[in-house]
Order: sequence, then C-alpha cells, then structure tokens
Amino acid sequence: MNNTTKSFSQTFAIAAAKLNAKDLTVNRLGYGAMRLTGQPGNFGAYKDWEAGKQLLHRAVELGVNFIDTAEAYGPGFNEEIIASALHPYKKGVVIATKGGINKPSPDNINADGSPEYLRRGVEGSLKRLKLEQIDLYQLHRPDPKVPFTESINALAQMKQEGKIRHVGVSNVNLEQLKAARNIVEIASVQNRFSFSDRTNQDVLDYCTQNNIAFIPYGSLGAHPLKRGAPLAKSEGILADIARKA
Repeated sequence: MNNTTKSFSQTFAIAAAKLNAKDLTVNRLGYGAMRLTGQPGNFGAYKDWEAGKQLLHRAVELGVNFIDTAEAYGPGFNEEIIASALHPYKKGVVIATKGGINKPSPDNINADGSPEYLRRGVEGSLKRLKLEQIDLYQLHRPDPKVPFTESINALAQMKQEGKIRHVGVSNVNLEQLKAARNIVEIASVQNRFSFSDRTNQDVLDYCTQNNIAFIPYGSLGAHPLKRGAPLAKSEGILADIARKA
C-alpha cells in the first residue's frame, strides 16, 4: 500500500490575509502557557516559579517562538512569569494574550466584553508583559451581556492607538467571526479543536479559505480546568496513528 501524507510548512503566518503579507511568521508548534499557574483552576501564581521560568527558556531554546497566554490565567500571574523568564524578548518571539474574562476565584469565571473592561485588560497586559505593543490580542470569549460588535470595536480602537498590533478572537462561531471581520482585520481564531472534537470544523475551513491563523486549543482533549489529556493516553486515536507512522 502506498501511504501518502499531506505536507505542511513548518511555519505559518499570522495576519497573512491582507495582500498575502507575512507580518508574523511563527513555528507551527507553539506553547500554551496556561498551566504555569496555581492549581486547581489555573488560579494564583505557579508553585515553582523558577522551574516555570526554566521551562519557558527551554521551549524557546528548542525553537518555540509563539507563546500563548491570557489575562485570566492566574489571573495575571501567567503573563508575569512569561515576562520574568523571557523579557527582553528574543527577536522573532511572538507573545499572544487574551482578554475579556473576569475571574475573581477559581470557579467564578465570567465574560466581560465591555469596552471599559477590555481597555483595562489591554493596559494591564502591556504592563505585566513589559511590552509597548501586544503582537496578538484576542477576545477571550464573547460576552452575551454586551453586543459582540461593541467588544470588537473596542479592540479595533486600541489597535488604531498602537496598543495592539493584531486583533484575534476566541471561542467564536462562524457568524461572529464574519461580523468581527466587518469591523477590523482578524488575524487569528483560537477555538477548541481536536481529533475527537471537530465542532469548529466550519470555522477552521473558513479560516483556511481566508488565510486567517487558526490556533486550536484542547488538541489532546484536555479540560481547561482539570488535569489530564485523554488523547495523550497509550491507547486511543493518537496512539494508533503513532504506531502506524
């Protein structure tokens, strides 16, 4: 049997939709830093701060140049450990963060997409990450209490002000993505996607067609607030693929 696989470039471009520009080119394997926080619930500072810094250093040494974080991770402590470990940032390292989640306790997590809250979030992230401009800032989750376009307009305004280089969205459906693109260029979408969960296949297909970076989370089936990654077990779909490779 002749087995063929589709080949992919080892890098991809963020914000490549406009005139095929390659504004931010990053390696396909990035690092989601969410777990470098207190547990349970990704709340508080990471217990072994120095070990966390060493992990981040090692990731960059191995070629990771895309680090994903969020204001809600900690909250704030995750951005702080990234800056503590990596600032001043090596040329080519892209720090992406997210905002629009109010998390006063591990099990009290609420969307807040109001323009006022988003502005405080951006300014707080700039300070914690020790940046003058955030490479990629994503709306963490649409807020059902705030018109979606109002939230996107707020991010578009801060992009015009130079606080944000590129705007992205997360946890959105296809209609919301299209609505966001009517307001500002959307550089990325970060939605849940894995071998076992293809709920966002339509969003992924749209991103592919429009040169929008799709950043999947939960690729190993992990719950955001619980330990373990079901798809990383010794038995299952990924294990079967590995054995056949």
